[in-house]
Amino acid sequence: MKQLEGFGKFLEVLRGKMSLREAANKSGLSHAYIRDLELERNRSTNDKIKPSPDTLKKLSEAYNFSYTDLMIKAGYLEKQRTKKSATPDIDLKEILFIEIEAKEIAYHTATAKLMRNVNSLIDFSGFLDLLDEHMFKKMDTNLFVNINHVQKYIEKEGKLFFDEQAQGKFVTLSALRQKKYHSLIVQTLASKNGTSLEYNYNRSSAKDSPLFFLKN
Repeated sequence: MKQLEGFGKFLEVLRGKMSLREAANKSGLSHAYIRDLELERNRSTNDKIKPSPDTLKKLSEAYNFSYTDLMIKAGYLEKQRTKKSATPDIDLKEILFIEIEAKEIAYHTATAKLMRNVNSLIDFSGFLDLLDEHMFKKMDTNLFVNINHVQKYIEKEGKLFFDEQAQGKFVTLSALRQKKYHSLIVQTLASKNGTSLEYNYNRSSAKDSPLFFLKN
């Protein structure tokens, strides 16, 4: 049995918001080695690496995730029955945002929250590609947002709302992701609302800092 495609990314998601050093303390592995496993390569030699069963045991205990399931995903064990996708009955076009936890995936619609078992994912890399095709962007360690559904952006608070009144569901972006996707969010809202995008400069700093804003 082959190792799960995107297994390194899967390990990174399992780690979630836990820092590498915290994961190292819990597992007894070095933080550098854990990161190498997530990248699926030894950064010193650039050789592809695969965790041993003993390493997977330590990670399963540190992440509170099934050792058997990790062994299956790493290609050491066979699974009798598997599903091809974690979204067999979900239309991603209707999903506002997705939260991926260690054991479950939460799909949020405008009116509901749908839970699915993360163990049903066979190809995690393919799953991420599918999300990207539907304009889902990674806004935090375990948060993916469908940019097409964003209706209001409150930049100062780093919040994305899915209704124009900003009264319903929202997500808060990490500072790093907000910086990365700021222009995309603003441009998407401008296109959606039929507004023009102008270019301005913030003169309060020593260097000109380009800012985007919407104009009706």
